[in-house]
Amino acid sequence: MTLPRLVTEIPGPVSRRLQAERAQAVPPGFGVTLPVFVARATDSTLEDVDGNEFIDFASGIAVTSVGAANPRVRERIAAQAERFTHTCFMVTEYEGYVRVAQWLNDRVPGDHEKRTGLFTTGAEAVENAVKIARSYTGRPGVLVVDEAYHGRSLLTLGMTAKEHPYKTSFGPFPADIVRVPNANPLRGRPVAEVLAEIERIVDEHGGEAFAALVVEPIQGEGGFVVPAPGFLAGLRTIADRHGIVLVIDEIQSGLGRTGRLFASEHEDVTADLLLTAKALGAGLPLSAVTGRADIMDAVHPGGLGGTYAGNPLACEAALAVFEILEEPGVLEAVADIERTVRAALEPLRHEIGVVADVRGRGAMMAVEFADPDTLAPRADLAQRISAACHAAGVLTLTCGTHGNVIRLLPPLVIDPQILRAGLDILVGAIRTATADPTDPEGEA
Repeated sequence: MTLPRLVTEIPGPVSRRLQAERAQAVPPGFGVTLPVFVARATDSTLEDVDGNEFIDFASGIAVTSVGAANPRVRERIAAQAERFTHTCFMVTEYEGYVRVAQWLNDRVPGDHEKRTGLFTTGAEAVENAVKIARSYTGRPGVLVVDEAYHGRSLLTLGMTAKEHPYKTSFGPFPADIVRVPNANPLRGRPVAEVLAEIERIVDEHGGEAFAALVVEPIQGEGGFVVPAPGFLAGLRTIADRHGIVLVIDEIQSGLGRTGRLFASEHEDVTADLLLTAKALGAGLPLSAVTGRADIMDAVHPGGLGGTYAGNPLACEAALAVFEILEEPGVLEAVADIERTVRAALEPLRHEIGVVADVRGRGAMMAVEFADPDTLAPRADLAQRISAACHAAGVLTLTCGTHGNVIRLLPPLVIDPQILRAGLDILVGAIRTATADPTDPEGEA
């Protein structure tokens, strides 16, 4: 079978009917990238209720990294559901929670003794990391990096840089959050200059004001920005100098997404607290804070938790994910994904002026569109190209502070032929959009 497979217009008639029902039942604040309703999935594709089969370059925003219908995940969840679905770990315990914590403690970078707490969402993991750091240090302040994204709760929105649609109309946000510059290789200054400015900002406030410095090793919503070499190591040095807890947010980049278990391993930087979510539960809500035992143990009994935190079904899904990640060749295949994406997209940087950058690691790749002379963002092109991919049967996502980046998050287990077929469609959409005679800025 040739993929993608389209048998109706997009969206098809059944999806349109369901979309009309959705509009009457769900508030418009919940956006949608592609208004089709999914009926079933494979490791590489999503099939909608009209029988159209799409190549999946989104993975539920890096959630279904082992595929949206992985049989091992399904089997573990089903077996656990036969036993029980919930007890609340803070009321009566169960083994799956402990096994997930042990696996993360053993594999999160760092030779120190570790502890892991499980939660439900990525935003919860971020908030609990801040709570833990404040308890450990006795300090209130939080340092975050420009272009960061950390979640949709009020504290994490305060930590997030992008205004619209995330922060618009939802303020005021919590205080004690200070933003520092990012070392963006495409648009930023030399890394030494950026680190010097961060040091100056910390000194101005007083290092003793800050409990935590929170950073993504590769930015997600901020545009899949891979930091300039030395940036993460420089943040580690600043944190150590001032006794600040370094929190590395691996919610989107962790668990094999970049070809290593954790993206921070590429920089050889060890976190005090490391955050995981998204791929951790393979689609079931689960997140984790893993860190130095002395820091994690600083919180008083009863100070951490949540009704659904570390739900037993989600823990079983995570244990299945761990088994898959440890299979021979899985992480090596992620490096092949990067090579395939680069081979398809990097030639466009030299042929098409508005293709400003192709970047990323592993199966976390992106292409940025900007004016070749000024680097003015071209969100219009990113949106147009992504829409063309959707119409042709490839699910892509946009991101970036200015919305001018197309991000690629295929499942780690995507079939190589399906990957190449999707990339052919993406490359064709880029060429068509940038050759538009009504858009002279889009030409090479």
